Amino acid sequence: MSLMTFVRAAFAAVGIRKIWLVDFEFRSQPGGLPEPICLVAHDLDSGTVRWWEDDLRRAAGPPYGTDAESVMVGYYASAEASCHLALGWPLPTNILDLFAEFRVRTNGLRPPDGASLLGALGYFGLPAIGWEQKEAMRMLALRGGPYTAEERSALLAYCETDVTALAELLPSMMLGIDLPRALHRGRFMKAVACMERTGVPVSVDELSRLRRWWDAIPERLIRKIDQSYCVYEGGTFKRERWRRWTEAHDIAWPELPSGVQALDADTFRDMAQMHPEVGEMKELRASLSQLRLADLAVGADGRNRCMLSAYRAKTGRNQPSTSEFIFGPAVWLRMLMKAPPGHALAYVDWEQQEFGIAAALSGDPAMMSAYRTGDAYLAFAIQAGAAPEGATRSTHGEIREQFKACALAVQYGMGYENLAVRIGQSEAHARRLLALHRQTYPKFWAWSDAALDYAMLTGALPTVYGWEIHVGGDANPRSIRNHPVQGNGAEMLRLASIFTTEQGIEVCAPVHDALLVMAPIERIDEVVSATQKAMADASKLVLGGFELRSEVKIFAHPNRFTDPRGESMWAKVWEIIEELEQAGSVDPVSAASSTKG
Repeated sequence: MSLMTFVRAAFAAVGIRKIWLVDFEFRSQPGGLPEPICLVAHDLDSGTVRWWEDDLRRAAGPPYGTDAESVMVGYYASAEASCHLALGWPLPTNILDLFAEFRVRTNGLRPPDGASLLGALGYFGLPAIGWEQKEAMRMLALRGGPYTAEERSALLAYCETDVTALAELLPSMMLGIDLPRALHRGRFMKAVACMERTGVPVSVDELSRLRRWWDAIPERLIRKIDQSYCVYEGGTFKRERWRRWTEAHDIAWPELPSGVQALDADTFRDMAQMHPEVGEMKELRASLSQLRLADLAVGADGRNRCMLSAYRAKTGRNQPSTSEFIFGPAVWLRMLMKAPPGHALAYVDWEQQEFGIAAALSGDPAMMSAYRTGDAYLAFAIQAGAAPEGATRSTHGEIREQFKACALAVQYGMGYENLAVRIGQSEAHARRLLALHRQTYPKFWAWSDAALDYAMLTGALPTVYGWEIHVGGDANPRSIRNHPVQGNGAEMLRLASIFTTEQGIEVCAPVHDALLVMAPIERIDEVVSATQKAMADASKLVLGGFELRSEVKIFAHPNRFTDPRGESMWAKVWEIIEELEQAGSVDPVSAASSTKG
């Protein structure tokens, strides 16, 4: 049997008769919607269709079937699905995305040339056009028209090279593709296209003012915030001053092997969770180092849109640009989010998702019982004998926080040394907490140990829906233990995204363990209810019937999205902007110069 015969037989086994290889070229402005330029589609039976922009606009639908007996094969196919939406065409019932399948095949490994189409072709030893030619054609598409006859011909020819590449790649990859699960992953790429099209509504006026004055803000912001810390010298953060501040506040700060304090963003995030007084410094450093307001991708319609980068993370989670996506930079910037008039935003997130996933997948009865109480961390403390029956957050809040840190440390593979630092207790105390976790949840630990053993013996560890991480000789046991929780959390979010978008719910963005949705104010309760049901159904499918709870925060126009972690920083930034604007004739460049002077 030839490889192509095998391909046809594999699709026929799931009821698919027509196989189309599809590629669009399109342009878009940052934060804007895609504008399709051309399409090349190849049917394995009847040949190739080449349509230019005017052909696309005239057509009521694609030149290929979108029914259940047809499949669209693409590479990062949410782009093709986005072009369907831009043209008003129906989305294909079936999508096979070879990007997603290449990622799952090589996840945890290091393909020599990355996960792009050229990288996949190189991985399988298949011919490909040069990177320089591909980049030149990409820039031509982004430039926009009008195009000369020669340019049109060049773009169509370039588009066809990607379709030809798909024709080479499909039979080479097919033997390793679990088709039902692959079509499920393709279904998610349709949801991605819908979410990217909706985008996150922001307050354009406030963003414009923020951008206008940003160059003048940082040094003023340092002066306002550093009054509480005294760690900056001019615009420079001084390590020794920070060490003195943390020691004065009895905060045991993590150190690098060299003995200097760890000052990376992740450390500041973790420490701010345990020590709220660190929060403003964390936000300040994030704003100064990560925030590039010019990169925040907001279209002419006031929506933040960027590529969600599905399947990019090892866990299978989305990995959008931290500079383009409004949930990427400092937390306070999220307060730019505001529903348009007559609408409301709802942030719906799973409660204690990771604890619930670990409980259900391990089948640990005590752990599942703890989750069902509504406060798994306090229940853990009670089960371990560290808090009495009837304890509450108000009566045993400090103990709850320690047991919460312990539960999260276990899920992230954290050792007792780091846990001790995180909770500000001795290493002996951290050891006792971790020992209590093992004693309280023995079935969870047996499951976690078995997952690690399985991964090391077989070289891979899959999620419920088949997202694998491949394990090499240099594998980190902690990240392997973490994969079932994080990877299945990603599966859950994908299912919830599919269920909501297919109901026509406007999902603005997926955010780790949450969905941001929007609806007219009079329908927001109905949409929230449907979203919560979708998330509950997703959890039950991934966890064998075990249901995770979700909580909701609603922000109806004219109210903005709020996050307590960013409120103080937001207020200080706007105090500065109002001061600058009240200065009258001073322009942003002069204001920035005067600050530096």
